[in-house]
Amino acid sequence: MRRASGENALATGNGELSMLVPVILSGGAGTRLWPVSRSAYPKPFMRMGDGESLLRKTLDRALLCADGAPVLTVTGRDYYFLTRDEYAQHAQADLDRLPFLLEPAGRNTAPAVVLAALHACEHVGADATLLVLPADHLIRDLDAFVADARRAAALAQDGWLVTFGIRPTHPETGFGYVRMGEAVPGREGREVGAFVEKPSREVAESYVASGDYVWNSGMFCFRADALLDVAAKVCPDVYAAAQACHAHATSHESPVEFARDAFLAQPDISIDYAIMERAPKVAVVPATFDWSDIGSWKAMSDLETEADGDGNRVRGQAIVVESENCYIQSDTRMVAAVGVQDLVIVDTGDAVLVSHRERAQQVKLVVERLRAVNHAAASVHQTVHRPWGSYTVLEDADDCKVKRLTVKPGHVLSLQLHHRRSEHWTVVEGTAKVRVGEREFLLNRNESTYIPMNTVHRLENPTGTDIHLIEVQCGDYFGEDDIVRLEDRYGRAKIT
Repeated sequence: MRRASGENALATGNGELSMLVPVILSGGAGTRLWPVSRSAYPKPFMRMGDGESLLRKTLDRALLCADGAPVLTVTGRDYYFLTRDEYAQHAQADLDRLPFLLEPAGRNTAPAVVLAALHACEHVGADATLLVLPADHLIRDLDAFVADARRAAALAQDGWLVTFGIRPTHPETGFGYVRMGEAVPGREGREVGAFVEKPSREVAESYVASGDYVWNSGMFCFRADALLDVAAKVCPDVYAAAQACHAHATSHESPVEFARDAFLAQPDISIDYAIMERAPKVAVVPATFDWSDIGSWKAMSDLETEADGDGNRVRGQAIVVESENCYIQSDTRMVAAVGVQDLVIVDTGDAVLVSHRERAQQVKLVVERLRAVNHAAASVHQTVHRPWGSYTVLEDADDCKVKRLTVKPGHVLSLQLHHRRSEHWTVVEGTAKVRVGEREFLLNRNESTYIPMNTVHRLENPTGTDIHLIEVQCGDYFGEDDIVRLEDRYGRAKIT
């Protein structure tokens, strides 16, 4: 069993040391932050004003607490390579100490956390203390966060299941609350009196006035063995299904992948409902750090930039004339707002959101309607990330589709063919290695090649810098499902 030796290691009753193992939960649709957050590129990958993603900021916090222990990430298989790329940009991140559990489909937090606990017991030790961190929160006071995490970990060592409570700054109706009970003797925490559902405005005002209620942050801390013991008692169906899923993992080394049928057999339930609200020994640490889950564009606008004299906040390119209390975000095009008030305007190049600030929570209804008509804007951006790099759709017409491809150094697209389209490739930067049929050759800048329908082909970057190509598709259908993969380095059975 690996043991920590730094200041974040925790003394156990027998004098040994227990690791504090952060568990990052990353995924979700982020429908209330459309059009920036989409199912193929959800909220954790959103860039804040400083250029860093919420996922990167969560990794920062996790590494500060881990002190050499592994940081475990539970995420969807479709986000694995994107997440690894994000982690690889972190100067202190050692990818060998950042194991992954990959979910084949979306599930709630209870299965994710129980699977993480089973993994920690096997690879770290049953006494490992887990610090569960959603990847879509924003916390700026890192010193206060680390101090509170240590307080929670000390409680966890005494067998408590711990949640973090956020002191309410206003009577929020969109959050669940925790009613705090008596102080835990000898520790900096309170017993949980009750978990409370999202209240009405009047009830929320009474919660804030009482001083006994905190927002339920969705962050937790507990020993792996304590969590599993409680789960076996209070939600045996979740525990048994997670055990079966863990046993059917295709690999027990990172990245760990689970058999789809065994994974989907797990109940789709949150850790709050399945475990925390039923557990006999639950404590809350009132947070001393700042916190936001950025649950809407209104919340985002309050965080991102300084307001001008009229209360307008702008990120990107915008001109504001005789307008008040507006938030405008545009990374690609100039946006002009004239004579409007209390609006959120977000332009991503392929979609524009215009919403009243106080109705920003209803943006999720836009995504529901897009999904109902199977519109691509519900899931993907103009620029789509792939394990090998990315592509940007420049034109999508009935008779052709044009993309700009960026292939990272040393990466290769799958060996594939198409039944309903041909392709033309032109290199605009770098040197590509190309296979068309049985012929392999190098394609330099300003050179082109043609791939007929039903012809096996592959594109590779054998150089140390990105290569960029323009791809023109001609045919009668350009869907991503017209890809027959013959070989694929990234283990994709089909296009994702």
